[in-house]
Amino acid sequence: MEITYFGHSCFRIKTKTATIVTDPYDPAMVGLKYPKLQADIVTLSYSHQNYHFLEKIAGEPFVIAGPGEYEIKEISVFGIESSKVNTIYLIETENLRICHLGNLVEKLGEEQIEEVNGVDILFVPVGGIETLDPRKAGEVVSQVEPLVVIPHHYQIKGMSSSFKDLATVDDFTKELGVEVQPVKRLFINQDKLPEEREVVVLERKSS
Repeated sequence: MEITYFGHSCFRIKTKTATIVTDPYDPAMVGLKYPKLQADIVTLSYSHQNYHFLEKIAGEPFVIAGPGEYEIKEISVFGIESSKVNTIYLIETENLRICHLGNLVEKLGEEQIEEVNGVDILFVPVGGIETLDPRKAGEVVSQVEPLVVIPHHYQIKGMSSSFKDLATVDDFTKELGVEVQPVKRLFINQDKLPEEREVVVLERKSS
């Protein structure tokens, strides 16, 4: 599996059977450019152009925009409601359990923790401003106990002024007490999972 980050809450997850894109955003609103992305599956966690901009998606993907259970190209996707506006996505593929928290604002409830039990890879928003701040993000990581933590939704150079108050990814790693060297992409499978929790910061791909 290959995971690439395009900024904000947008990731591309390439598996052997399909390509998943999470939360494609409007470059004009966010201020970051990225290429058109080919996808078989698109997950939309929040009904806003910062997370819900299908014009950047090529092909004819299966679009998931809310709670429910879905099976596409040997990939299971479970949409879990976290609030009236945000959906958490649990993705099961290649013997891995991946969770994208979308625009999560508060810590998880007991029922949500039960549903995401055993997650291997957690995508967690960390920037604050209508989503988890670094401290709360750290608390959610402790709730879920994943093996790999990938932060998103944080301050990136070039973002529109409306995002100027977002925390940085360094604020989050400091909260967890770790130092992380960013990598261009993550290649991972079940055999490559770390034995202890690891934080992976992905460089944003813009072209």
